[in-house]
Amino acid sequence: MATAAPKCCSTEKPVQTDPFDMTLPDMYREDRWQEPFRKLRETAPVYKVKESEFGAHWNVSTYKPIQHVEALPDIYSSSYEHGGITIADLQEEDREDEFILPMFIAMDRPKHTGQRRTVAPKFTPSNMKEMADDIRHRTGEILDDLPMGKAFDWVDRVSIELTTQMLALLFDFPWEDRRKLTFWSDWAGDIEIARNPDLRQERVAHLYEMGAYFKKLWDERVGQPPAPDLISMMIHSDATNHMDEMEFMGNLVLLIVGGNDTTRNSMSGAIYGLDKFPDEREKLEQNPELIANATSEIIRWQTPLAHMRRTALQDAELFGADIKKGDKLALWYISGNRDESVFENPDKLIVDRENARRHLAFGYGIHRCVGARLAELQISVLLEEMAKRRIRANVLSEPERVSACFVHGYKSMDVELTTY
Repeated sequence: MATAAPKCCSTEKPVQTDPFDMTLPDMYREDRWQEPFRKLRETAPVYKVKESEFGAHWNVSTYKPIQHVEALPDIYSSSYEHGGITIADLQEEDREDEFILPMFIAMDRPKHTGQRRTVAPKFTPSNMKEMADDIRHRTGEILDDLPMGKAFDWVDRVSIELTTQMLALLFDFPWEDRRKLTFWSDWAGDIEIARNPDLRQERVAHLYEMGAYFKKLWDERVGQPPAPDLISMMIHSDATNHMDEMEFMGNLVLLIVGGNDTTRNSMSGAIYGLDKFPDEREKLEQNPELIANATSEIIRWQTPLAHMRRTALQDAELFGADIKKGDKLALWYISGNRDESVFENPDKLIVDRENARRHLAFGYGIHRCVGARLAELQISVLLEEMAKRRIRANVLSEPERVSACFVHGYKSMDVELTTY
């Protein structure tokens, strides 16, 4: 199997016809999305983009309208049957090939409820307590293996490795093959691929490979007593034990991308943000009791998924905008988390920010991230173990960022460790 991440989807830059088309991947690769979103929040919090690479859509860029839409799932649908959760529509090739991947985050009630309830017990507070010692042990091992005073890629050595190990444990996945999870996550979460037919075919092949691998694990565990891994939990649930191939693959994509991309990019964002604001890093180093709050602030400041999409099932009025049945809405979490009316001085990472937990990075309402507690635990433990060792990660150059308007993250980031 190839080990490279997805390639850039096109050598040609899309032509921007609307200054508030926030779907252009270069905005995120070059980290220049902040000012356009600030202008949107100030002048047009709910704004119609009439033309983009992903078609017409509404930008919803401020905190309250995003919450409002999320709180009305019967009006604003998440279902794959109406368009799903990303701004990229299903391609005709996917329809023709019937390559449609239902997943519970892209379902409406009541089916969403049953499938979510299947995996939710894995992420309860009591389970988090049981996982904490293991997470701490593995985190310590990785930190102790890092070189001091020598450049290395934080994304690969720490963020990816920690989250991939966690995924392998959640699925009881063969340890020696765990980097396959990272590889599949990168291909599954890249919505830019939809615009490139050649890469689409490659993506389809990799996801079928993922499905076949997991089907083998499923078949090995059918008939076995219930176990705490996610595959066994799906086998022993009436809501998930009769999924067809596409639905099985869709839920795998959801759990892998949700458990991998979001946490790993927040772990990288933590290091980049603390390096960018050395006064806040020093505050955290001197006051490790702030780590829990700092974790929420890091997730707010990074916002590892830039948007979620909803589709209107009926005409509606949204903060003065006339939404029509069938309209596509992009809920820009990345902008809502910088809303000046909610977060003072929002572009700064402030480790003792009083309302950091109000962030929208995990969503809101019935689709709020089911693994939110686990993501917070992993990031907090990383910061705690660094504090125990008095390790500081110094960013040596601007990171290479993901070129996409969905996953907001880092491909690589060179750092050097020192102590304080």
